[in-house]
Amino acid sequence: MNSIRYEQDAQGIVTLTFDAPGAPVNTMTPQWQADLTSCVERLYAEKDGVRGVILASAKDTFFAGADLKAVLELKPDAGAAVFADIEITKKQFRRLEQLGRPVVAMLAGTALGGGWELALAAHQRIAVDSPKIQFGLPEVTLGLLPGASGVTKTVRLLGLLESMPYLVEGKTLRPAEAHKLGLVGELVASADQLRAAAIKWIEANPNAVQPWDVKGHKIPGGTPSSPKVAQALAIGPSMLRQKTRGLYPAPEAILACMVEGAQVDFDTALRIESRWLATLVASPVTHALIGVFFDRNLVKSGASRPKDVPKWKASKVGILGAGMMGAGIAYSNAMRGVACVLKDVSIERAEQGKSYTKKLSDKRVARGIMAADKQAATLALITPTAAASDLRGCDLIIEAVFEQRALKATVTQEAEPMLAPGGFFASNTSTLPITGLATASARPDKFIGLHFFSPVDKMELVEIIKGRQTDAETLARAYDYVLQIGKTPIVVNDSRGFYTSRTFGTFVMEGCAMLEEGIPATVIENAALAAGMPVGPLAVLDETSLSLSVHVMAQTAADLAAEGKRFDKRPGEALVEMMVKEFKRPGRAAGGGFYDYPEGEKKRLWPGLKERFEKPGVAWDIAELRDRILYRQAVETLRCLADGVLESGHDANIGSIFGIGFPAWTGGAWRFIEAQGLDAFCARARELAAAHGERFTPPVLPAGWAPGQKVG
Repeated sequence: MNSIRYEQDAQGIVTLTFDAPGAPVNTMTPQWQADLTSCVERLYAEKDGVRGVILASAKDTFFAGADLKAVLELKPDAGAAVFADIEITKKQFRRLEQLGRPVVAMLAGTALGGGWELALAAHQRIAVDSPKIQFGLPEVTLGLLPGASGVTKTVRLLGLLESMPYLVEGKTLRPAEAHKLGLVGELVASADQLRAAAIKWIEANPNAVQPWDVKGHKIPGGTPSSPKVAQALAIGPSMLRQKTRGLYPAPEAILACMVEGAQVDFDTALRIESRWLATLVASPVTHALIGVFFDRNLVKSGASRPKDVPKWKASKVGILGAGMMGAGIAYSNAMRGVACVLKDVSIERAEQGKSYTKKLSDKRVARGIMAADKQAATLALITPTAAASDLRGCDLIIEAVFEQRALKATVTQEAEPMLAPGGFFASNTSTLPITGLATASARPDKFIGLHFFSPVDKMELVEIIKGRQTDAETLARAYDYVLQIGKTPIVVNDSRGFYTSRTFGTFVMEGCAMLEEGIPATVIENAALAAGMPVGPLAVLDETSLSLSVHVMAQTAADLAAEGKRFDKRPGEALVEMMVKEFKRPGRAAGGGFYDYPEGEKKRLWPGLKERFEKPGVAWDIAELRDRILYRQAVETLRCLADGVLESGHDANIGSIFGIGFPAWTGGAWRFIEAQGLDAFCARARELAAAHGERFTPPVLPAGWAPGQKVG
């Protein structure tokens, strides 16, 4: 056997150690499945001499689950083969738990997906009590279903309603949470205590059986016909459809599998589970979501980082500006143990910025996920100040002041001399070209853009922008820093708006262009939701501020005028300017924009939109509106790739999903193009251009073009 070691001690306890050769984690490869079958056969053949079985791992994690690369290779007609394959795996799990000997899973590391399903095949799970370890069934996030008995067993352990967050939403658990739910039977302080605890349990439970094999076992909380459960299930599907918009098949398949399986015996439920999995594995949405998983791993492994620069860590970071962005950046540093100096024009404003971290960490303390002493240590890492001299010795200084070129130049020149030898300077700008901002720097080669997204504590993406003179060491260190504070970096080349702001602008302005055409605002917002955007373009523009968009237009016009170029407003921009200047509705923060925000009530569209912009009888088609919303962003992504602003498809996909909310069901803006084929995508884009304007016209690309190849 290549992937499992079978070892029996003098007391008759067999340890099956999972150890895939040459791989960082264990996965359910065909070799592993064959080895598991051999191990189970041997256990049955030598059963008389076996007192118990321990499941262990030689890796840092317990088990990673399915081989996702193999899933990506499945064709649409693969359902029958997948059903047969998963049934073989489940048969071995079932034989293991019905061996008549106690089976214990020793969990020294994370067990997710198929790995957790393997752990559920044991009668007892003993885990190291570490906050770094995760358990659970997050298959739904990959468009899949926990098909190796995960749905069936979780329902029978927790009940239909209690198991929904862990199955339909894919919520994961720390060991202490799993223990509280009864999914883990015992916690130990360290890995070297696992084996003794496992042997002790085996000796105390020689006749262990699974709960569902006990005669008379009932599902906690009741079956689907129980009044409380039936009431919840009556509205469950509609609530789920409201969240998924019908774009994500997996959550609905999981719910159906849960309900159907709860009405039959255990073994029949397992077969139902296999059938539902077979309907999902070759789905385009599943492949797209798995593609996002691999793209994220590529990014986190440093795919866009210069390879020949040593790894680096920041010890002290300076942050200029303690407003919403600066305070969020300080929080992200402190929560990852990075000391930072938070500077503003007064100590009062700097202290107010620090209080943001206290406010967020207070919530964590109240929920019991952060100890009071840990909170105190975290807050101590943030030094509020009004003095530039306190920045002395920073490895990195991040400017996060207002989007005004002159102001950014002033704070750059004041703070940059405080950098430690070899330190670098970053601007948190969302639109202003980095090369232009770097003219205020004494070391433009050590100047870079770090575009954080609001709210920083929740948004994981950071867009790293290379100026024309930014050197490889600065880029590599910026990349390392973003990973150090737990964020996900993408790398782009310099241009106005970079990638995310430039493409986000096309989304919101397309919504405004539709409003200019007289299409009802409610139709526009719902078309965006139907396409899979998290929020409508008018609502999101209210949040980001219409006045900021007007300011950006003015700054762009001034910059272009200085270059001897003319600024022409795009469709939708004149409407935004009218909303701010004529109707005095600059956005939510200032009281209202496209929406009204009555105190204590839900927001609602401003009635003035209907009076001033909607045109009775204007024709619209929801499918066409959906295409306009998606294609406008995808065409801009293609232009960014052709222009060399983006250099890779993975940065385009991750940036579009996590930066601008492009629907995850597509796998990202570049994968959305790839899925149709470049020629077919461009043909549809040209149709939209003919109907709605040249903004939809795709770039002219040479034959054989691929991301990373700059055109022109």
